Amino acid sequence: SLRSMKEPITLFGEGHLEKVKRLMKLERQRETDIDKGQRHDLQEILATLDEKEEKEGGGGEGDSKEQVNWLEMEPTCDEEKAYFWIKGILQQWERELSARPEEERRRRQGKIATATFHQTKKYLRPLMKLLKKRSVTKDLLDPIIRIVENCQQREYVRANDAYLEMAIGNAPWPIGVTMVGIHERSAREKIFSNQVAHVLNDEVQRKYIQSLKRLMTFCQEHFPTLPSKSVR
Repeated sequence: SLRSMKEPITLFGEGHLEKVKRLMKLERQRETDIDKGQRHDLQEILATLDEKEEKEGGGGEGDSKEQVNWLEMEPTCDEEKAYFWIKGILQQWERELSARPEEERRRRQGKIATATFHQTKKYLRPLMKLLKKRSVTKDLLDPIIRIVENCQQREYVRANDAYLEMAIGNAPWPIGVTMVGIHERSAREKIFSNQVAHVLNDEVQRKYIQSLKRLMTFCQEHFPTLPSKSVR
């Protein structure tokens, strides 16, 4: 919403249609800036990996030292269910990268694949800390659990629906227009909390939500199902 972006709710002489157009323009600009930032971040990771490779004289990622199979762990709560699944998918992804031939690892695309994994792992750290502390808000935890459970059942279309609800929100554009009174604001924010796009809230949250999408894509590619249950 315009309020979450710290923009004026209504400009002088601005109608509803102009307000919607202004919001969409601001969001496109914000997405462009974020994409540039993520590409820069990926380049930094690539540079770090190249430097590490030069010092070690090759050898790639090496095998993961983790002996625990996170996907087989039995959770005792929703936070553990999400935590174990994320750790498990990252573990599978890392093992697959480590199993590549040396020649494939050294190619440009191979290095980008490695850097993308490290970037995803980095972006997910804040979420993992929240899950460990059991301090993820319910309106964020619920769709994450639906993503996890549907991916486990190979229901990727349903998992994607949960992701879109979390990332984009399910409210119509006019949602902010009804918030006109200062005394109404607190109650209305509670009512619509699950309708506001979490991905717009802050940069850290945006990154780990988008990283969950990467894990969903990895799952679909490596644990395939019927075409009708897959996201194209």
